[in-house]
Amino acid sequence: MKSFYLTDKGKVRSHNEDSVIIVKNLEKDYLMAVADGMGGHSAGEVASSIAIQYLGKHFQESFLHMDKAQAVDWLRDSVNEMNSLIFEYEKNAPESKGMGTTLVVAIVTKDYILFGNIGDSSGFVIKNDKLHKVTYDHTLVNLLVSAGELTEEEAKEHPKKNVLMKALGANDPIDIDIFDCDMGVSSILLCSDGLTNMLEEEQIQKVLLSDLSVEDKVIKLIQKANNRGGTDNISVAYLIRNKEGGK
Repeated sequence: MKSFYLTDKGKVRSHNEDSVIIVKNLEKDYLMAVADGMGGHSAGEVASSIAIQYLGKHFQESFLHMDKAQAVDWLRDSVNEMNSLIFEYEKNAPESKGMGTTLVVAIVTKDYILFGNIGDSSGFVIKNDKLHKVTYDHTLVNLLVSAGELTEEEAKEHPKKNVLMKALGANDPIDIDIFDCDMGVSSILLCSDGLTNMLEEEQIQKVLLSDLSVEDKVIKLIQKANNRGGTDNISVAYLIRNKEGGK
């Protein structure tokens, strides 16, 4: 497996509130995660950092010899702990009130692949040379689309398209949506909405299927998002499981 991750503040924001990680444990299981922080006075940056730092350390220390059911429980417990840590920080730092973060995570083992998400950071896979979205965005417009009150096209241009219905640090208790993924996928992409708001899925797919190294694919996605305006922080984590093109 080959992997690479990168985060960029974009062309408009003054600082970066995203955090991203890919780590491997002693059993060569992988954890990938992207968190998109929110809140003023750099609090969003703190919230996303709390989540990602805890998750990476906890994975390397405790994620061993787990079957799929145990991994699901581990992920739910980890989310509850991250949520508690963010609320605890907020309690001790009143200026950070209102901070929170999205989270999208993938656990990749030789026996199973799990995705989880809270908020509107996204998880995708490449299977049979096609990009497929695995996760479901917890946004107001997605809720309206599900209820039949908005079309997919209307949702893309809706003024409240970034209003979240769920985030770490904003909901207590919190629950994470978990998806059991097909083992036939060749690669996994996690990203913040700074990428998906700038690029269509077809554009993302074209880059991922190009004959570039894993590093250059990630760099090119961020460059393309910035070329289209870069209105938000952009974070990408990418892992190739099987040969799909690329060096």
